Amino acid sequence: MRAIWKGAIAFGLVNVPVKVYSATEDHDISLHQVHNADGGRIRYQRRCEVCGEVVDYSDIEKAFEEDGRTVVLSRDELKSIPAENSHEIEVVQFVPSEQLEPMMFEKSYYLEPDSKSPKAYVLLRRALEDTDRVAIVQFALREKTRLGALRIKNDVLVLQSLLWPDEVREANFPALDADIRISAQERDMSAALVESMAADFDPTSFTDEYQVQLRQLIEAKLEQGESLDTEETFGVEAGEGGKGEVIDLMEALKRSLDRKRGGGEAAATGTSDDEADTGEEEAEPAKPARKASAKSPAPKTAAAKSSAAKSTASKSTAAKSGAAKSTASKSTASKSAAKSTDTKSTGTKTAEKPAAKATRARKPA
Repeated sequence: MRAIWKGAIAFGLVNVPVKVYSATEDHDISLHQVHNADGGRIRYQRRCEVCGEVVDYSDIEKAFEEDGRTVVLSRDELKSIPAENSHEIEVVQFVPSEQLEPMMFEKSYYLEPDSKSPKAYVLLRRALEDTDRVAIVQFALREKTRLGALRIKNDVLVLQSLLWPDEVREANFPALDADIRISAQERDMSAALVESMAADFDPTSFTDEYQVQLRQLIEAKLEQGESLDTEETFGVEAGEGGKGEVIDLMEALKRSLDRKRGGGEAAATGTSDDEADTGEEEAEPAKPARKASAKSPAPKTAAAKSSAAKSTASKSTAAKSGAAKSTASKSTASKSAAKSTDTKSTGTKTAEKPAAKATRARKPA
């Protein structure tokens, strides 16, 4: 890291020399503009609208315009402002950290000791630790007087610039003034959903999916060139996204809870969703779930519908099996009847033969 500024923290009569470093950085992939016809890079020129000439940066000054009047301010005039020349981070208050509005936080900086002995630095850090407070400071950086909060992170002093009160907009939304009634059941369901998603925050478990996919697209483009197939690269059609659907609030809460609980049960039993939806379960176990769902005044949940579908599928399978068994039984019965008929027929023929012999025996007499 490279220091962007040097100064000193004024802690009463104690002076703490420090170097200031940006604590954060942008991880986004840098893209620039080009002409789509030939790939030539697009450059912007600083052109004067009066004379039409391209102006070098060194010949550009800043100005303020109001009511048709323009005031030009040179670099030397801006640097002459006392606050701009100050390299002091002045501690003005020590406040409880919970009193700071998170919306006011702007940018974070690391402060490194900038002296042969870091004793004053450690003393200030210990004072913040012992009192469990945050130091409110004022300082000037990059042509702007700033308000800041001085806190500790891993034994390092961190300076967080704060927005001024008039830089935070008021939220005025008439829709929130309407009388909205939330039922006790809706509150219980939402609380249960929160509990099912509760966890300790671990920022390393989250990924900037857009940047990952952008890198994937760039690498695929380098390999395949203009023959790139975005659907094949990402597995979905380009531009495909989620489609919003207006649904009942209670239904949404129930479905969300069922999804969370279902995922937990599947993980505990080692059963995948595909295995759970094969429809091979017995028809009887699904009935209690349907009865419980029928008793509930709320709409059917996705789980209840799934159970009903499974029950129907099981009944259909059972019906088919029964029909098959019935058909097989009928076929067997038919065959048995046929055999019986054949036997009777054979018996009749056998009985007829002696009678015929007896008739032939009587003729000579």
